[in-house]
Amino acid sequence: MSGDALLAALDLPSSSRVEQRVPKKLLLEHGAPTAADKRLINDGIEELQWVAALKPTTIGVPGYRDEVREYLEIAVLRLRLRAAAKASRLVELVHRAVPYPLLLMTEHGGRPGLSAAHKRWSQGEAGKTVLEGEVVVAEWSAEHDAEHWSAFREAVALGKQPRTSLHALYQGWIDTLHALQAACVTGTFVVAANAAKASARREGLQAFARLDAEIVRLRAAAAKETQMARRVDLNLELKRVEAAKAAARADL
Repeated sequence: MSGDALLAALDLPSSSRVEQRVPKKLLLEHGAPTAADKRLINDGIEELQWVAALKPTTIGVPGYRDEVREYLEIAVLRLRLRAAAKASRLVELVHRAVPYPLLLMTEHGGRPGLSAAHKRWSQGEAGKTVLEGEVVVAEWSAEHDAEHWSAFREAVALGKQPRTSLHALYQGWIDTLHALQAACVTGTFVVAANAAKASARREGLQAFARLDAEIVRLRAAAAKETQMARRVDLNLELKRVEAAKAAARADL
């Protein structure tokens, strides 16, 4: 599945299209807090394109305001990375640099992906926005996700998202990305039916990731352990965590 196919699946109206190149200079000024980040941007980004601006006037969905955030626009950007780029850090930097909630399509090593992250007002700097929570990333794998393409393509389309507000619409995209993440674990792509189930899935994915990381740690520790009693303890703990991971998979 190509980046063009993923972009087409979003089914963005022509009224929202911008199609402008974003100079690296803007990222360097607004999204690179350290010298190392500046090098990552210069060395890793091939091209960043502003694809569309989703506003009440371009897609007919009302904006959203409360005491925490203001969503007057959702930006859709396309990021092409060089082969040696540190994709995860660059994705985070782009999300931090753009003042609007951002749907970011990334192409790296022939694999397209989508990411999203809610934003809120900064408590320390008036008028500034910061990320709220983690960046939700779903990378497309031809090996594991081809069977889900038809269902995902339908679910990710703009017209399939909630239209009560731009915040609800954006949350709909995040829920769809979580559905693809869960499908990588369960083998079945299903978008959560309501907000409660979406929240439970998000927590389940976080728990699954923590358990997966713990399994890697325990296996490495057991392989290095020279004392037999300690190795037995580690293997028992490993079996316990593997059982918890299987339960977490079932809950997803």
